[in-house]
Amino acid sequence: MAKPVSPTAPPDLLELERARLFALLGRLLVAPPDGALLASLRALRGEPGTLLGDAYHALAEAAREAEPAQVEREYHDLFIGVGRGELLPFASYYLTGFLHERPLAELRATLGQLGVERAPGVSEPEDHLGFLCETMAGLIAGVFPAGPEEAPGFFARHMQSWAPRCFADMQAAEAARFYKAVGALGRAAMEIEATVAGLPA
Repeated sequence: MAKPVSPTAPPDLLELERARLFALLGRLLVAPPDGALLASLRALRGEPGTLLGDAYHALAEAAREAEPAQVEREYHDLFIGVGRGELLPFASYYLTGFLHERPLAELRATLGQLGVERAPGVSEPEDHLGFLCETMAGLIAGVFPAGPEEAPGFFARHMQSWAPRCFADMQAAEAARFYKAVGALGRAAMEIEATVAGLPA
């Protein structure tokens, strides 16, 4: 989990929506949702017929069908497992086939430049997709020393080349039920952010 600092300038409405989207993805990727979060997700609304609106609708439907204990087991099977989960949502793994490789070192250098720190007590390396989504949320919302203008470059350097594939794999994972909808929301977020960053989706 990324460690926030005091907010700077307030973000505009588009930035606020993007920040909330990445914050939600980060929260769902670092831990399974509890009953309170599932209840909140059931009330999600979005503009029908739009990429993000349809993804929010699908996540709300998945939350209505989910129970906390079931989603906790699903999260374990997907991301933890016995030895390892079905998915390894780390940049190093997706880009090199191994953990703790050069993408992690490059990310740590960028985080140092941006003034972003890992929160105390977090054991996962920083190239975990949940940490990266939280970092994007913080950059966009202006809660880190670096401002929203750094978010497109961060996305292009550290997420665009692999995170869309990871979310697609999440949608297709054998163990995924609730997390199929999380994968769809993540893919929508990746397409939107690629547009914001001026990159091909």
